[in-house]
Amino acid sequence: MPNSWACSSAWTECWTSNPLVEGSKPSGPVFISQIIYFHLNCESIVKDIELKLEDTNIFPHSEIKGHITVNYPGRYDGVVINTQILGSNELVVYRSYNEKKISQNVSRLFISKEDMPDNKAEFTASIEFKPKETHEIKFRVSIIEQHKEIESDVVFGKLSA
Repeated sequence: MPNSWACSSAWTECWTSNPLVEGSKPSGPVFISQIIYFHLNCESIVKDIELKLEDTNIFPHSEIKGHITVNYPGRYDGVVINTQILGSNELVVYRSYNEKKISQNVSRLFISKEDMPDNKAEFTASIEFKPKETHEIKFRVSIIEQHKEIESDVVFGKLSA
């Protein structure tokens, strides 16, 4: 938790809410829980980057559609999407982004900020092998600024055999 006025105030409130100390306030712990609840809810309202899949149940040779939304207030160069099929050496191949076809087989996709109107992007991908068993697929999107990762989001899907 960041060291902010609300956090330090709550900490002080907690330490001064001792019933044996004259002038202490008995509502200290309630005050702390309210601040923590407020702090956690505020952070969960808007993520700096968000990845959503239209369907997390994925089948071989079917189209995977995803949406990326960037709410990051600072500067950034673009986003990169990485995918890992857990328990397999096979790859997810990206086919398009923002309705632009990708001519090569790409397993890691960078989308420049200039190609993201309203800080949003859509992509399609596919899996071109028939798995012998069910696998989890980890999709991870990251905001990139000057070759550094700023923020990321992860979504899991299930590849059915």
